[in-house]
Order: sequence, then structure tokens, then C-alpha cells
Amino acid sequence: MVNIQIGTNSQVFGIIAKNNTDQGVSVALAKIGFIGMGLMGIPMSCRLLAAGYPVTVWNRNPEKTQQPVEQGAQKATSIEDLCEKSDVIMLCVSDTQAVKDIVLAENGILESLEFDNEVRKIIIDFSSIDPEATRQLALQVEKKSAHWLDTPVSGGVAGAEQGTLAIMAGGDEAILDSVRPILEPLSQRITRMGDVGAGQVTKICNQMIVSCNVLVMAEVMALAEKSGVNSGQIPQALQGGFADSTPLQLTGPRMAERDYEPVKWHVKTLLKDLDMANGLAQDNASAIPMAGLGAELMRMHASKGFNDSDPATFIEMYLSSQNTVNKQDSTEAEKEFKS
Repeated sequence: MVNIQIGTNSQVFGIIAKNNTDQGVSVALAKIGFIGMGLMGIPMSCRLLAAGYPVTVWNRNPEKTQQPVEQGAQKATSIEDLCEKSDVIMLCVSDTQAVKDIVLAENGILESLEFDNEVRKIIIDFSSIDPEATRQLALQVEKKSAHWLDTPVSGGVAGAEQGTLAIMAGGDEAILDSVRPILEPLSQRITRMGDVGAGQVTKICNQMIVSCNVLVMAEVMALAEKSGVNSGQIPQALQGGFADSTPLQLTGPRMAERDYEPVKWHVKTLLKDLDMANGLAQDNASAIPMAGLGAELMRMHASKGFNDSDPATFIEMYLSSQNTVNKQDSTEAEKEFKS
């Protein structure tokens, strides 16, 4: 259950009024539609409700809208219904295909948009998806006089709950500035990286670092244990040093304790992002050998029943063979990558 308090309506709306622009919607009065009630979407929509915004929510599985509805959100009966009730449409879904389905499907966002040069809706996509697909979707909604901002986030469920996400944005600078007040309850920092698609490229870079970090963290924790060191003390011992990181402090203790529930993020999500990194690297003739090997190790782990599991389970790759993956499996994955 997400329980959030972040100030009064008058405080929030006072800030927004000073940041309005002539482009886009009047954000002081903005009605928000939020599509995607997953690990991130639920706490993010709840923070927007706590900030005083009217929020309408929709999810493919309507049962997942229960929590935000209990906190005051309206439940849309369809994507078309949500679009009609919203000035700003937010997406936070699993992957590129999911975004395409929501935007391009019959009665999806694109069909539901009405051409209106006076009041142009703004689509804010928090999903982590392919940069080129993002650019193509932006071009299509632009024909319906809507704006697209790609604003993937980093910070995990904890960041979504606490409003401390890092947002890396791509899109028109004036449009982004106009919605900064809406994004402030969700984030500690909003950085414009360039035109549409630049946010997604930055998120891929972010995920390369995070994924390789967590994979080597699993190696470290297993090595410490096999060498007679209490791995549970590793995060504390390294805190504040060059090897420290937020994933180490959050996921390291869970690896040490084999604490895999509740799932805070998914193996399949990191794998999806590393696969996008490999595609982007091929398109731009840029070598990423570490991320490439990381993707294959992760794919092997996912194939053994861990696809929907928390990345804390990566340590299982380096435990005894009766538990899960052994050294031979790792060698085979390395050979597969090199070939």
C-alpha cells in the first residue's frame, strides 16, 4: 500500500501557476490520465493524487487500478474514455510493443486524439522503450496536434514511492518546461537530454550501468561467501567508497539473505533493456562487450525460471550446482557471446 503526503493543493498549484506557458495545457488545472498500473505506475499515480491532481487510470488488467481508485482516482472504462477525460496522458508500461499497442490499436490513443491547435494534449511516456520507435510514435501523434515527451525514469519502486526518481527527458524544451510542475512530485531531478528519443537513449545507458553493476554484485557476494566472509557486511563495508552504489545498498543485503520477495524489479525488464542496448550499439557501430555478455548471462538465468524474479536472484548463478547455475553454465554463456 502506498501512503503519500506531499503538501497542500494551494502550495502545489501556486508553483504551477508561475510555470505555465502558452504552449500545451494549463498545468494548474491539468487533468491527468495514467496508463499502466505496474510496480512503478501505482505509486507514481498515487503521488500525483496526493499532489492534488485529478487522475484517471487505466490498465489492461483493471483489478490493478484498485489502489489508486481507493485514493481518489477515476477508473477509465477504456483508453478512449481516459483520453477524453485527460489533458496530459501518461504511460508507464512494460516495453515497446505495449506502448505501440496502446497508442496505435483500434480505439487507442492515436484514434482517440482530436485535432485541436488551440489545446494540444501532451503525452508523457515513462516507459523504457526503443528510441526509434519513440520518434515514430511522436511523429504520428504530432499529426493529431499532440506533443510527445519521452521521460523514462530511474530509481525503482522506492524512488517512485518517495518521489525521488531521476527523469531523463527527450522532447520540445518549452513543452517539457510547461509540465515540470506536474513531474516534480515524482522526481528529484528532471534532465532534458535532447529531442524526442534522447531520453530513451539515456535510459538505455543507465540500464547498461545498472545491469552490469548488479551482475558483478552477485559475483562479489558469492565470492565473499565462498572465501569465508559474511557477505551481509559487504554493503556496509563498501558504503561511501568508490564501489558503493544504490543497487549495492538495496539489493546487496537481499542477495546475502536470499530475500527475493517481494519483487522490486524484474529480471525480464533488465534483459529487455540490455537487448535494446545491443540493438542501439549495432545501429551505431559502437562496441558494448560487457553489456552484451551481461545480456546472455541474464538470458540464461531467465531461462531457468527467473524471468519474473527479482535481480537479487542473480546470486543463484554462482551458488552450488544443486541450487541453480554452475560454473559450466557461465562458461557456456561466455562462449556463446564470443561466438
